[in-house]
Amino acid sequence: MHTVSKKAGPIEHENKVILLLSMTIILVVMNTTMFNVGLPAVLQDLSLASSTASWIISGYSIIFAIATLTYSRLSDFVPISRLLLIGLLLLGVASIIGWFADSFAVLLLARLLQAAGAGAIPGLGMVFASRYIPVSRRGKAMSFVSSAASLGFGLGPVVGGAITQMFGWNYLFIVTSFSVLLLPVFYKLLPKEESYKVRFDFMGALLTMLVVTCFLLFLSTFASYYLVISIISLAILWKHIHKFSIPFIQPTILKKRPYIKLLLISKVAFITHFSTLFMMPLMLAKVFNKEAAVIGLIIFPGAILSAVAAQFIGRVIDRFGNLPIILTGQTLLIISTTLFALFSSLSPYWIMVAYVFMSIGFSTLTSSIANETSRILPEKEIGTGMGMYQLVQFFGGALGVSLSGMLIDWQLSFAYEVIYRNIFITLLACLLISVALFRSYRNNGGTTLTDQK
Repeated sequence: MHTVSKKAGPIEHENKVILLLSMTIILVVMNTTMFNVGLPAVLQDLSLASSTASWIISGYSIIFAIATLTYSRLSDFVPISRLLLIGLLLLGVASIIGWFADSFAVLLLARLLQAAGAGAIPGLGMVFASRYIPVSRRGKAMSFVSSAASLGFGLGPVVGGAITQMFGWNYLFIVTSFSVLLLPVFYKLLPKEESYKVRFDFMGALLTMLVVTCFLLFLSTFASYYLVISIISLAILWKHIHKFSIPFIQPTILKKRPYIKLLLISKVAFITHFSTLFMMPLMLAKVFNKEAAVIGLIIFPGAILSAVAAQFIGRVIDRFGNLPIILTGQTLLIISTTLFALFSSLSPYWIMVAYVFMSIGFSTLTSSIANETSRILPEKEIGTGMGMYQLVQFFGGALGVSLSGMLIDWQLSFAYEVIYRNIFITLLACLLISVALFRSYRNNGGTTLTDQK
């Protein structure tokens, strides 16, 4: 294994690298949302239950989250350019496997391998921005990356819906294979980093994955042995990271209360957004009998408006600080879930309007929290801290999808309208708890504009 000697600070091609990372993030995010829209077709073709099919999305999110933390942690030891090479090549190979998938097992394998490669992009993007972009411009960079994610969320349903309806869901895998073409440009523009040997904590990475996966399996199946394995693995992991010289997860970072509060706030946002992205295609297909292409068009406006808004969010963050923007994002998410709970069963247009608020709120909240997190962490903890941030986010996404699938299966005796309303009311309660957590952060440890400058 190698470790890298780095110097934080501005680089020559800062804007070009951010643009290139943003283009790659668009493809990676599209890879997630395309399959959300294609899920009804997968359910029908492979004769799957909602809870089983949810693992195509939640399983992807689990591996994606673990991979993101792994790549971020490795960026303290391995050059960013080399890690991107590994991730993008793995993503390309997995896309070829997925194109030939004709069973749930092969489809799930392809999705998990895709996640293992795609996890390199957001984690390393956050590390790059935190390490090489000055604080005075970092908010703009973070929001630019968030706008790329929003654009991916918007394009994914449209492209995914059209491809699924015209060619079938297997062809969705072709889109992500184009990311391999960006590798030569990354190698040219990324900063050169020197390396020397160090031991990497593979056991810590394996235990972390075991904790997350078994806990989500418990939530899906309620088999007690999964919970037991998860708890035992967590205990072993906690003991392990206090003994290993360079642990996969640094125990010191888990003792920073302001950082943990930001993680939990972000986790609730991801639970809400990924649950909604999972349920919207099902709602539109089962309640309103909409086809995949139409579903994509209904989701598209919210994501595109979010991408446009993100261009202004960064400027506002750099001018007024993160805290007012975090609260704004939470408020928009609360408005959205309320609209979904009250009006989503009346018309597809209410779903479109509600998702506009959710998409903009999600982009606002995640970009401001990412920027806030990068500012409260010391330089030596950036790799681990931003990796943990991504891990908790996508664990929240996987958790949201798993819980939504489970709650749908539990309520099959009810009308579809009642099922989805109950789930959105639950999400609304989670968001209100998140607001209380933010108030605690703001009163006891949040940065101020003076601190940030």
